[in-house]
Amino acid sequence: MGRDDTSLGSRQLAKRPRDPDAKGKRAGKTLEALLEEATMHLLDRRFLFVVGKGGVGKSAVATAIALAAAKDGKRTLLAIVESKERVSSFLDIPPIGTEISRQVRPNLDTVLLTPKAALEEYGMMVLKVRTLYKLIFENRLVRSFIDGVPGLAAWSMLGKAFFHSSPPSGEPEYDVVVVDAQATGHALEMLRVPLVIQKLAPPGLLRREADRAIALFKDPTESAIVLVALPEDMPANETLELHAALRDELQFPVGRLVVNRVLPELFPAEERPIFEALPGKLGEDSPAIHLARAGRARALREEVQRSSIRILDAIPAAKIFLKDFISPELGPAELDELSLAFAR
Repeated sequence: MGRDDTSLGSRQLAKRPRDPDAKGKRAGKTLEALLEEATMHLLDRRFLFVVGKGGVGKSAVATAIALAAAKDGKRTLLAIVESKERVSSFLDIPPIGTEISRQVRPNLDTVLLTPKAALEEYGMMVLKVRTLYKLIFENRLVRSFIDGVPGLAAWSMLGKAFFHSSPPSGEPEYDVVVVDAQATGHALEMLRVPLVIQKLAPPGLLRREADRAIALFKDPTESAIVLVALPEDMPANETLELHAALRDELQFPVGRLVVNRVLPELFPAEERPIFEALPGKLGEDSPAIHLARAGRARALREEVQRSSIRILDAIPAAKIFLKDFISPELGPAELDELSLAFAR
């Protein structure tokens, strides 16, 4: 499908104004029409869920997207799901906690989602009255039930992020909520929870909230999954499996595939065999042996990169390629540069 061959830059797509009657109109639309809407700019969605294998740079990508949305003038919340929080080091700000950090950048707030804090805040946001919250959620029997229900902790975190993008009534506080999700397996379990609630929960508040969340997550004009991968064999194949689960099982739209840490190609494909064979043709005492070995390593790395990108080409989503900074640490300057890849 159409590749968004952005290397620190993205296609300029016209912003589409929101239609207040859009939900009713979508009911009769064809799949082709919905897919056409899904090509809208990433930042025009209200809810973005960033997911990928551990170690692929998912948090950096989520932060870059949130920065791009904030620079676009959108009130943005970057919600980090229970993990080792790295966003504060990316942005050079104090550690992010479970209370919303306001205006860490213009238009950008951040929050760390943990089950206990998210359950309390989400319960308060939905129930409105603290006395009612205490009566329900601080009851010993209810707490035992909550602790024993698989997936409810995950739903409390996802539900809090969802609430900020789509409260049951009134206008949302944020235009865009970007969720920096856990690694692949945990993220999939989190996304499955509202579907389980929809099937198993009796009619009531929890079921209604799950229904609303699923409607948002499945709407390609309102929500999108952003997949993050590396141009390496194992991350590429795992991303392929993740996409299949999102498409076939959950039916959630994938808005972009971000291929992170892409090296510029130094060697044309037809010259790589020459560099791969060169160290064997030189003696160990050759002054050029170390250079030849470095050339071979780079040529092999580029071949792996090319074959991995061919694997990822099977995913029918616009692709954004981010360069490898070849740096042990990313800071504000690098994140600002990465954010350009997602700018309008």
